[in-house]
Amino acid sequence: MLDAQAAAVAFDQALTRTTGLPGDLIPLLQAAQVAFGYVPVSAMERIALTLEIPLAEVYGVVTFYKQFRLTPRGRNLIRVCDGTACHVNDSMGLIEAIDEVLGLKPGQTDEHLDFTLETVACLGCCSLAPCIVVNDETHGRLEPRKVRTLLNKLKKQAVAERSGAATV
Repeated sequence: MLDAQAAAVAFDQALTRTTGLPGDLIPLLQAAQVAFGYVPVSAMERIALTLEIPLAEVYGVVTFYKQFRLTPRGRNLIRVCDGTACHVNDSMGLIEAIDEVLGLKPGQTDEHLDFTLETVACLGCCSLAPCIVVNDETHGRLEPRKVRTLLNKLKKQAVAERSGAATV
């Protein structure tokens, strides 16, 4: 995700490179998501105008493909595996612990955009069940207590980063 001005410039450049054909829809949506971190309504409106297609068609594609997001994600992405091995080893307990510490349910992002919580069908780490991935780091053989400890540490780091960024 780029800062707001760089995002707007990058997205404008993608729009100017389009051939104007309907086949450009997904690449333009991908460009918007790379630039903004999600696909805002304003980007969908501009894509619809550029490609001369209904906004409803653009929205339909965005909501059909899981790769596209309509809301910004937090800087820290937490993915909880809820595949069979993790589920039977209490992945729901991990989700409850995350909710206790961060106040997030699956699919939610906190108000400061520090954290986003997602559940996934499988992380491919069945021998580490139950497990989560925070950003690109896998944490396995977890229990709620360990998740609380990990997230409290991450939460303190996020608050410190926000405070430091605000004073610069």
